Amino acid sequence: MDVNMEKLQALLATVVNELGAASNAALVILGDKLGLFRALAEGAATPDELAARTGTFERYVREWLCAQAASGFVSYDAQTGRFALSPEQAAVFADDDSPVSMVGGFSMLTAVYHDEPKLAEAFRTGKGMHWGEHCNCLFCGVERFFRAGYRGHLVAEWLPALDGVVEKLKRGARVADVGCGHGASTLLMADAFPNSEFVGIDYHAGSIEHAQRLVEGRANVRFEVGRAQDFEGRDFDLVTLFDALHDMGDPAGATAHIRRVLKPDGTLMLVEPAAGNSLAENLNPVGRVYYAGSTHICVPTALNQGEGVALGAQAGARRIEEVVRAGGFSTFRQAATTPFNMILEARH
Repeated sequence: MDVNMEKLQALLATVVNELGAASNAALVILGDKLGLFRALAEGAATPDELAARTGTFERYVREWLCAQAASGFVSYDAQTGRFALSPEQAAVFADDDSPVSMVGGFSMLTAVYHDEPKLAEAFRTGKGMHWGEHCNCLFCGVERFFRAGYRGHLVAEWLPALDGVVEKLKRGARVADVGCGHGASTLLMADAFPNSEFVGIDYHAGSIEHAQRLVEGRANVRFEVGRAQDFEGRDFDLVTLFDALHDMGDPAGATAHIRRVLKPDGTLMLVEPAAGNSLAENLNPVGRVYYAGSTHICVPTALNQGEGVALGAQAGARRIEEVVRAGGFSTFRQAATTPFNMILEARH
């Protein structure tokens, strides 16, 4: 076999970069857990100073800072020997309220590696994995990762992109947030529209228990265990599915049930991962993240539900439209986009 040395060197450079990224991901999780990023956001520091701020051991902190500087996640001043976070780095690593906070994505990786033996067995047998079978780190990581985007876009941009929905919510509407997980999206909407009634629905009882603890006296929101294809209630003005339809074993059945429980002038809002309609369109950094996450999480979750359908996180708008129309909806459009999301609207 003839090896093209130029291509080989380029591939090896890529692999070395990936090994560094995979190894440093654990250090990002550690730095978040120990408060190193947040403490560094307070101001530039030497390893000694950052260790003092966080109650940690200087020698470990020094090596951690070097790894983050080599990754481009913190900045280093060779003249002063101090490390710092730029405003951009702080927004990504040190501020949970930032719309570009990404640490939650790293947090999910703990579950990904922990669950690898289960995934290997699923590969061999074709069986799925129930959401509840994953390491608990997944549930908190998913909430934290997606909450940042929801906080930045949901009320300000996505809901206003839907036809007439905000006006209904301001007056008072009935909303079901299906596949709500820990309820981040449900609570954001409930706080923004106090005249409306919100119910968060998820088939994972543990997530609903967690969400119920977050209600904290809100009178217009509740959480219930239920499946997308047969949850209770009807006459909803709006049903939302945030990054959930592609995880369902029977997505057409889910959309058919949603159509039945919506009012005639009601709206189905779908937020799905950004994707083109072909593999070639998705061979990019965002598609890479989503295909990997889909292999670890989305496809096993869907296959566990026994219907044999697994859309995957990169299904694309065309395939989602086919599913939604199979559920009985007659109108479908892409209402908004971000680099990470498609916001889709369907009506009777």
